[in-house]
Amino acid sequence: MQSSYTFTIGSAVFDERNLVSAAGLVPVLELAEQTGLSGLIAEHVRLPSTRVRSGAVNPAGKLTSIVAGMMCGADCIDDVNVLRAGGTPRVFDEVYAPSTLGIFLREFTFGHANQLAAVARAHLVTLAARVPLLADIEQRAFVDIDSLLRPVYGHAKQGASFGHAKIAGRALLRRGLSPQITTISTATAAPVIAEARLRSGKAGSGRAAARQVKQAITTTRKCGAGKIMVRGDSAFGTKKVIAACLEEGVEFSLSVSRNKRINAAIEAIDEDAYTPVHYPGAVADPDTGALISDAEVAETPYTLRLGCGRTITGRLVVRRVKDARYPDGLFPVWRYHPFVTNSDLPTTEADLTHRRHAIIETTFADLIDGPLAHIPSGLFPRTAPGWPAR
Repeated sequence: MQSSYTFTIGSAVFDERNLVSAAGLVPVLELAEQTGLSGLIAEHVRLPSTRVRSGAVNPAGKLTSIVAGMMCGADCIDDVNVLRAGGTPRVFDEVYAPSTLGIFLREFTFGHANQLAAVARAHLVTLAARVPLLADIEQRAFVDIDSLLRPVYGHAKQGASFGHAKIAGRALLRRGLSPQITTISTATAAPVIAEARLRSGKAGSGRAAARQVKQAITTTRKCGAGKIMVRGDSAFGTKKVIAACLEEGVEFSLSVSRNKRINAAIEAIDEDAYTPVHYPGAVADPDTGALISDAEVAETPYTLRLGCGRTITGRLVVRRVKDARYPDGLFPVWRYHPFVTNSDLPTTEADLTHRRHAIIETTFADLIDGPLAHIPSGLFPRTAPGWPAR
């Protein structure tokens, strides 16, 4: 049996003028208007000279159209056409065609991406005051920073280069772009993006991290934060990031790379100083009650050298776990994971708090599975504005 109808790309079309394909946009964009998104765009975004005269017209309407398209899952400029389907243009005004939005984005430079970042920061502050986006932020806020490598495949991709990535536990080089993301979260609120910057694939994870941390701390304070803790992995446990945290007067909890001084400090910790720590999911032995996770933590004072003769004495917290490669060893073989902090939390609580830095991975998963499934534009300045918008 064969079908008597030939399906083509245009066979299925949402063309009912009395139906809206994305009705959920109505309350979201209404909230955006109540928190002044269009006004912030008009205030911060400037395109004084354009190659196409109409390119700079009404940046607020065009950018909100792009934001709305990304909310509907658009990850390239053609996908924004979803806003013109059915009765959506009758619900919203200033719905632009993808070609018009493409002309607009072609006028963008790296400076315009910074203007959009300023809009995103100001809008986050207003949004946090309007809705309980960051509940309990007045008690303690967490600023997490990390980077990832997004692969690209076109040979003409501007800024694309080979960077380090880890897939299935294997380190390899992959061609792509490397966004750096900073989020704000609390003990009871999911992370929200405070800073986002697109970089070349070969950029080091910690490149320009200190500046981004400072900007995120300023935004967090404007959102009403009390105590602030900056968390990051070993790529961000650098002198510049630690110095930035001290200059801003915030706590830090940063992993550090192993070196001779770190190894000597770990070896100097007495065996009796290690305390078992209970992680979510750890299993208790039914006979002895001991935790089968085998994780233990201890701490020791450690002097950090910040350069130019500056030093600070903080806490070196060390978590150790049994090396799974030697399950039947005569003596336990441990793997050590050190981090430095200046917080006043107890040792086990400091370790648990530090490990919750992994919450930023949920933000990465949302970005990868959503509007950032791929990076379509070949020109870096056209791609970069999408990151602050997201």
